[in-house]
Formats: sequence, C-alpha cells, structure tokens
Amino acid sequence: MTLDRVRAAYEVALEWLVIALMGILFFEVTIGVVFRTFGGSLIWYDEVASILLAWLTFYGSALASVKRAHIGCPELVAFLPPKLKFAARIVAEIFTIGFFLLLGWAGYEVLGVLATDHLVSLPSIPVSAVQSVIPVSAVLIIAAELITLPRMLANTLKPPAVTGGASH
Repeated sequence: MTLDRVRAAYEVALEWLVIALMGILFFEVTIGVVFRTFGGSLIWYDEVASILLAWLTFYGSALASVKRAHIGCPELVAFLPPKLKFAARIVAEIFTIGFFLLLGWAGYEVLGVLATDHLVSLPSIPVSAVQSVIPVSAVLIIAAELITLPRMLANTLKPPAVTGGASH
C-alpha cells in the first residue's frame, strides 16, 4: 500500500470519526432541548455536551492535520527561495511534531493524576477516560503530520507554476 493510499484511508477514518461525533453531539443536544422544553432536565446533558464538543475539537484537529488545513503563512513561505522554503517547512514540522509530542506526554501524565476522579453527573465514567482525548489526538496529529510530510516536502521542492498573465 502506498503512502498516498494510507493517507487517504487515514483521512476517511478521521472523517467518519468526526462525523460520528457531530451526529452524537447533535442528537445529545436535541434530546436535551426537548427535555427542557417539556419541563424536564437531564442531569448529564451539559457535562456530556461539553465533553463531546472538546472531543470534536481535538479529533477535528487531527483531521485538519491530515488535510494540511491548519492555519499557516503560505504567502510568506511562497516568497522564500526554494532551499530556504524547504528549510522553513522542516523547522515548522519539527516544532509542530515536538509540540504534539509534549502535549501527548503531558496529557498522558495527567491521566494518572485523574485516575480516581469521575464525572459529576455520571459517576460511573472516569475523568481519565474523557481526558484520554488529549494524548490520543496528539498521537493522531503526529501520525497525520508524518503521513503527509513526504508529499508536502516534494511539493515544496517543485518549481512554482507559471501562470499566463494578460499583456498590456
């Protein structure tokens, strides 16, 4: 299997995960609104909605990484000479992967601290299970960066496309 096929399969898997989280969040919020409309209230509604939104954010970031859709400064890098552009991309990748290695490690360490805590509204669910999104998404983002790195670097080395302009 080529790296492009691995990247495409990884992207589809993350898309389905994000779609599932969006669907679950939509369903959960809708149920909460219906209950409140009829004078009832689900004790777990707010806490679960907050958790689902956080999970959607973290796993959506992994999806954005595999699509190379995060905020950047492509215009600034585009003006650099090819060798400097290549070096800038390498440095940016080192910082990005380094940051998520640190985040993943710190997130994993926090899980031990939270081992005895449980959700307030759902005491059968440990907080560490909820917070596992941090190290898991960090690993997913690092994987996305590494899977897309060869293509990004190859594209960096390509000469810019010449576009025809109108002559005056």
